[in-house]
Amino acid sequence: MTVRQQWAVVLAVVGVLGLGLWTATRVLSDEIFPVTIGTKAPAFVATAVDGSGRTRSLADFRDSVVLLNVWATWCLPCREEMPSIQALHERYGGRGLKVVAVSVDDPGAEAAIRDFVREYGLTFEILHEPSGAIQRAYQTTGVPETFVIGRDGIIQRKENGHRDWNSPANRALIARLIGVPADTAAPAAPAAPGAGADAPAARAVPAAPAGGAR
Repeated sequence: MTVRQQWAVVLAVVGVLGLGLWTATRVLSDEIFPVTIGTKAPAFVATAVDGSGRTRSLADFRDSVVLLNVWATWCLPCREEMPSIQALHERYGGRGLKVVAVSVDDPGAEAAIRDFVREYGLTFEILHEPSGAIQRAYQTTGVPETFVIGRDGIIQRKENGHRDWNSPANRALIARLIGVPADTAAPAAPAAPGAGADAPAARAVPAAPAGGAR
């Protein structure tokens, strides 16, 4: 075998190994690089639903603790937990917490999302990402799915499904991360009609639209 032939064999082996590694990282990326507690939160870009076309990214909230909620208007558990997220925002929203709720509704659902926001009196950041990119980036398995991200960009908590985000335990977690005493921060935004900063998560939940959750 000539030197040229030997190099050809070496290059072929390297190519096969490189292709195998690339394929493995694509197919097994969730197992090799899981998005979980202690890992860096993936970047994302989503669009405001106010008709401005303005986009927001995780980098826009880099100096804050972020509660990132991935949700959809047709999701009944999302409807059940939204009042508690609003209450948490009212309590800590001006003290270093940024609540960012990204809808994964289908393209063209902006009007339905705005109706949802009005129905629940939501005053935190509401964005829309219909392509599925944020779901792939965060390896979500459904909605709602929520990530608490520290100021350093590291995921501190990950939850699948409905949670009471205004519970004492969750208030204590957020207070610790933003560096204020638990249960002493004043509400940062006006409460929705009939609800205050201490409103329980059991606030009445409007009925889901016809068809129910998927």
